Amino acid sequence: MDLLGAPKRGMFRDFAGTGAAGLPNGCDSISEARFALPAVQDPATFVETHFSPGTYEDNGKRVKFSKGTTTLAFKFKGGVIVSVDSRASQGSYIGSQTVKKVIEINPYLLGTMAGGAADCLFWERNLGMQCRIFELRNKERISVAAASKLLANTMNSYKGMGLSMGTMITGWDKKGPQLYYVDNDGTRLKADENKPYFCVGSGGTFAYGVLDTNWSFDLSDEEAIELGKRAIYHATYRDAYSGGVNNVYHVQENGWVQVYSDDTYKSHDKYSAEREAAANP
Repeated sequence: MDLLGAPKRGMFRDFAGTGAAGLPNGCDSISEARFALPAVQDPATFVETHFSPGTYEDNGKRVKFSKGTTTLAFKFKGGVIVSVDSRASQGSYIGSQTVKKVIEINPYLLGTMAGGAADCLFWERNLGMQCRIFELRNKERISVAAASKLLANTMNSYKGMGLSMGTMITGWDKKGPQLYYVDNDGTRLKADENKPYFCVGSGGTFAYGVLDTNWSFDLSDEEAIELGKRAIYHATYRDAYSGGVNNVYHVQENGWVQVYSDDTYKSHDKYSAEREAAANP
């Protein structure tokens, strides 16, 4: 019994009341619960009319999502490298330089966040809950494909509701290292031999240039880590919405390991000569 009479909060809020298990009325399990939507007749139309989720332009919408980041991940013979920056921006205003954009879902699964920080953090933590429930029910770890599919299904159910997410889900399962891209439209792409890496965020085009030039499947662990650091540095140099600390993770057979974390400015002297040589051949 709630002696204080406090209202329900968070993901399973239901103004019509809750059942005995604390879930919204009519829901018998966590998988059936739904996120509270705006109290309007057509939430999708309301969001489209009042919000501007995708651009930096002032197109008359009341609320504008001005965001930017650089996240990347690529497969190679030693597993998967994930490299991200840590800047949270609101247009020209830098809100934070210490955002943790790699979400540690479990010891074998990682997620990245680009777009709306709140959307990415909430739904990837929700994914971690679903993955844990899967483990308890089936007595084995969930595959990366299944985890990414769970997130894609969730995003598809809220398509058009104003979420802003561009994420990568990566890990090591029975099939080896796996990497998937999932966004707020429910799009789900798998990294393979023809498309072994993804770059997400406003600085992604600059990071793609570095990976297109230097990536090889036969990279050693040290070379792969160095490539992840180099790509993030060049992206932060060219993209004002990216910066802060570069965090690098290495996904291996026995789980992920954070292998590097330092300010991108400290890489300037190391990579500036490389940048100038490319700009002035």
